[in-house]
Amino acid sequence: MTTNVGTIDRVIRIVIGLGLLWYALLAPATGYNWVGWIGVIPILTALVGNCPLYSILGVSTCPAKRA
Repeated sequence: MTTNVGTIDRVIRIVIGLGLLWYALLAPATGYNWVGWIGVIPILTALVGNCPLYSILGVSTCPAKRA
């Protein structure tokens, strides 16, 4: 598995993921709090450094590696 998620992208994913998890766990119950559990996905992709959708689309936010 190659890394295709850059540093800035990782930080943004973690912030969004934590915000969604906050909504799922701590926000007042609205009946739609389950949507916040989607926040697990951006957190996992940030920690692993690989986004499957980026792989399919051929996108990478990592700096180019020089040989």
